[in-house]
Amino acid sequence: MQIPVLKGVYTDGSADFRVSYPVNMEPVALPQGVSSGYLRPVDGIVQFGTGPGIDRGGINWNGKCYRAMGTRLVRIEEDGSYTDLGELGPGGQVSMDYSFDRLAVTSNGSLFYWDGAALVKVLDPDLGPALDVQFVDGFFMTTDGEFLVVTELTDPTTVNPLKYGSSERDPDPVVAVKKIYSEVVAVNRYTVEYFENVGGELFPFRRINGAHISKGAIGTYACCVFENMLAFLGSGRKESPSIYLGSNAHAQPIATREIDTLLEQYTEAQLALAVVEARVLKGRQLLYVHLPDRTIVYDHAASVRTQEPVWFVLTSHLTDWALYRARNFVYCYNKWLCADPTSSKHGYFAAGVSTQYGADVRWEFGTMILYNEGKMAIVHELELVCLTGRVAAGKNPTISTAWSADGQVWGQEHFANVGRQGESVLKVSWLQLGMLGGEGAAMRVQRFRGDSQAHISIARLEARLEALNV
Repeated sequence: MQIPVLKGVYTDGSADFRVSYPVNMEPVALPQGVSSGYLRPVDGIVQFGTGPGIDRGGINWNGKCYRAMGTRLVRIEEDGSYTDLGELGPGGQVSMDYSFDRLAVTSNGSLFYWDGAALVKVLDPDLGPALDVQFVDGFFMTTDGEFLVVTELTDPTTVNPLKYGSSERDPDPVVAVKKIYSEVVAVNRYTVEYFENVGGELFPFRRINGAHISKGAIGTYACCVFENMLAFLGSGRKESPSIYLGSNAHAQPIATREIDTLLEQYTEAQLALAVVEARVLKGRQLLYVHLPDRTIVYDHAASVRTQEPVWFVLTSHLTDWALYRARNFVYCYNKWLCADPTSSKHGYFAAGVSTQYGADVRWEFGTMILYNEGKMAIVHELELVCLTGRVAAGKNPTISTAWSADGQVWGQEHFANVGRQGESVLKVSWLQLGMLGGEGAAMRVQRFRGDSQAHISIARLEARLEALNV
């Protein structure tokens, strides 16, 4: 019999069934003759270079990659080296956008411009704290949490306080500004409002009636533009946080019950520091939600094909959970660049490896419950139908499986070899794995684990059972 592997099940201490999403393995909804979908190792991270500090944000401007690293604005060159462009000061995540001749950066409430020759800080006191920045219709627009602030068309280093705008449908604070098509999106804590450019002597944008969304983002970086929609981690008033795609005055939930349950384990202060970003490649639209100890990823294309939300989880640890060490993705120099929010390393994604900056990380996936209607059965064999032989030269990795009768307590790990480099025709199986049924063991959940050395894809799990007429 075939057992689904694209997501699994476990249980928790509150006597609830929970969904286990693949860890560092990506579900791909592609029929290939063996199954309707498979699991592939997520792209590894190859180190490209080092910068002057931890990464805080990045962007492609005029074919070059610019990053805020440590307290400095740098340009990452095509060979991985960096050019120091100036001082941004300390702080956390930054926002970046550009006009025809300037790159704008907000850092710790200040607004900076890089014009290709010098880094200039905007000193006009009428600017106020710059939480976020967006270039739209010739203006740089920022927000101080209360107002929408536009710079002067003729001099983007000056601000006229008579030209402040506001998002007033709800008294919640503005956390971010975005642009979708030619419309400005004011992202508030509990609401989202859309504005269009109508010109005039004062604030040149007018609210679009009927385009209001009654949910908002929990933090400045907890939202991004994704498939011409606003993707955000947030909520409406008196609601717990979830993840949405907003468009046409409607917020479509894409978080599952399991994702919402996961979000509940973090405080609102922790979630306010989350970073949401998108990556589109090879027919996939991936939305990354960077949380304190892991990153959860939503696959929009696979979700549309399967008609249910498809999620997987990323972590940078060999045995446990840890902050995912790739962030602020920039497509530049014909590769997807990323950087490490915990060190001065920056790198790029590579499909042929699973390691992260040369270090091994774990992968894991589970199965749905195996249940033989309460009848006893012998589990003679489990076989993973895999793509093997793609491991690094000189490696001979193993992977393990374990089972649980209650979805909480796991038994002994059983190991199987997945072959050396070039061993592409290899049976990966386990024999004599006990029984189903009998006292206290009527159901079984199976779990599989490996690490970056076992660089394999899994197309199918086959179980050979013998039913007992007892």
